[in-house]
Amino acid sequence: MHAPVTLTDPADPRFDDFRDLRSTGARSERTTVPHTVVVEGALAVDRLFTSRYPVRSVLTTPNRSDAVAGVPVDAQVLVADRELLAEVCGFDVHRGVLASADRLPAPPLEQVLAAPRIAVVEGVGDHENLGSLFRTAAALGVGGILLDDRCADPLYRRSVRVSLGWSLHVPWCRVAPLPHTLEHLASAGFTTVALTPVADALDVDAAATAGVLDDKVALVLGAEGPGLGDDTIAAAAHRVRVPMAGDVDSLNVATAFGVVAAFAASRAGWA
Repeated sequence: MHAPVTLTDPADPRFDDFRDLRSTGARSERTTVPHTVVVEGALAVDRLFTSRYPVRSVLTTPNRSDAVAGVPVDAQVLVADRELLAEVCGFDVHRGVLASADRLPAPPLEQVLAAPRIAVVEGVGDHENLGSLFRTAAALGVGGILLDDRCADPLYRRSVRVSLGWSLHVPWCRVAPLPHTLEHLASAGFTTVALTPVADALDVDAAATAGVLDDKVALVLGAEGPGLGDDTIAAAAHRVRVPMAGDVDSLNVATAFGVVAAFAASRAGWA
């Protein structure tokens, strides 16, 4: 690790990875600094240090020196006061620690499909919901995630923060529109299961008992509101729902995924 350097000038080029993080250009793969991932919060930064992404620099406030304990030897360590960080980044970095890393290409589809349980996601454009999906996948043994081209960027700062850094670890890649992708998954030996609240879908406990969630399984998820497209639901081998009380008709997408993934993990011995 390089010796920490205190920065006092907002124009210092060593801030460039972290500028205007709320601007439109910093919201997705088209980051302020091309091919860069920005990670926020100590827990997510710790997971960055153990990921495959090469760390470029770590930026902390003076009272967060504990956040640099695991910094790789080649990374810069930058220190600036909280007010200066807010000026540079465009918001109050109250967690007191940021890091930047080189963005790497997504792994090939074959690597994602090596997992016995995967998620397939259609149209989830909310960065925080997507981050929650990655954290849930890591917790419940879902070893890979496929995203259609309408999904948000899992390496955007807010996605990584909400995932607690797990979007840097769970393998993922982009795929073609889902009806075609589900056909490919079926040919690869996966049981495709569309998560949908429709009344004639199979309740998740009954699906688990019937072996519908046994490995190899692909859990197919859609965005809140519209849910999965009709063509995608029709292309899945099974439809599964989480039964709910009262007038509630659906759950947050990450919560619904967690319920169904827990049944699948339980059937697999939580492996």
